[in-house]
Amino acid sequence: MITKSTELFTRAQQSIPGGVNSPVRAFKSVGGTPLFISRAKGAYLYDVDGNKYIDYIASWGPMILGHAYEPVVGAIQAQAVYSTSYGAPTELEVKMAELIISMAPNVDLIRMVSSGTEACMSAIRVARGYTGKNKIIKFEGCYHGHADSFLVKAGSGMATLNIQTVPGVTAGVANDTLTCAYNNLEAVKNLVAANRNEIAAIIIEPIAGNMGCVLPVPGFLEGIRKICNEEKIVFIFDEVMTGFRLAPGGAQEKMAIDADLITYGKVIGAGMPVGAFGGKKHIMEVVAPLGNVYQAGTLSGNPIAMIAGYTLLDILHRNPALYSELDEKTIYLKNGLQDVLQESGVPFVINQTGSMISVHFSKIPVTDFASAAAADNAFFGKFFHAMLRRGVYLPPSAFESWFLNNALSVEDLDKTIEAARESLKEICQ
Repeated sequence: MITKSTELFTRAQQSIPGGVNSPVRAFKSVGGTPLFISRAKGAYLYDVDGNKYIDYIASWGPMILGHAYEPVVGAIQAQAVYSTSYGAPTELEVKMAELIISMAPNVDLIRMVSSGTEACMSAIRVARGYTGKNKIIKFEGCYHGHADSFLVKAGSGMATLNIQTVPGVTAGVANDTLTCAYNNLEAVKNLVAANRNEIAAIIIEPIAGNMGCVLPVPGFLEGIRKICNEEKIVFIFDEVMTGFRLAPGGAQEKMAIDADLITYGKVIGAGMPVGAFGGKKHIMEVVAPLGNVYQAGTLSGNPIAMIAGYTLLDILHRNPALYSELDEKTIYLKNGLQDVLQESGVPFVINQTGSMISVHFSKIPVTDFASAAAADNAFFGKFFHAMLRRGVYLPPSAFESWFLNNALSVEDLDKTIEAARESLKEICQ
């Protein structure tokens, strides 16, 4: 049957590369035609064909309290009448910076940008400018945006499309990017020893979300922190996903690990395009106009993005119990999925922390990119479509974390668990 989504995808491919503006949306990993969404409200997405879905993407994280959250929508509407951009400073930018600094550990100064990619790219430049060194260490399967430095053994969209090397990234850039397996502290030690006094920064997703949800093993982050202290390396937490989602202070608070620089996105914009990088004063002071590390952006601190993000963060700041509610819902879902997966006899691993969760059809623990890639990801594709037919919208890739939102009800979670039971029966027949 030809649907409106099918028609739109065919039409989109005539004017947009691959028919999408971000690769994972193309459903390449799971097959089939992507759905085109017409609207969303609370915990639900509605496609152009009028179908309703329980949403476990939450726009890849920012919709932590649900879609079209009325306080945020109202704040955007009220601000928009004053113009959508000025190209000049506003009080909103100051209030946003002050709020983030009050919530997040180790953020003395913060600079707003327009995306998570821009935030991570800028943090690396700051680390290089501060240390006078060029090389960075990143981890296989961690995705920090599509800046050249990060497209070496990246996770998420690149893993979904099985892209191993990216044309357009020069050999020089690639040579300055060193990679380690996630959760392998010994490999980090060896890499630092082999490149002593050359490494400016180690950047990591403190809780990975781009090879599914993968948690750090005990001692891993602590060990990297110790190495960075000893070798005068800037430790960067990429909290574009985890910032203000897992706790008021993000993964730094949840994991009790101090970072030197932190990058943000997603939740801090409440769905608007926004990012930020910040950290310890003595490092951030190298950023222009205080220092000589240049970074600029016409729409940085955009008033619409600022009022949206400030409104959401202020609610989270004043109501920390929201995090407990969301964690409880995620654990409820995890327990229900474990029960139905055990009933099915299908090998599986569920990784979960806070409101991030992922299901891997694997016989072994999923602790890094290699183990995530070794799972039965073809089975995940079947599971994805079976769930979609039952009105549950999961991330269309086994390499993506699921994100819950607090608009989800227990009834929604029960429907999801029952949909999983029916889906597994259908697939395993």
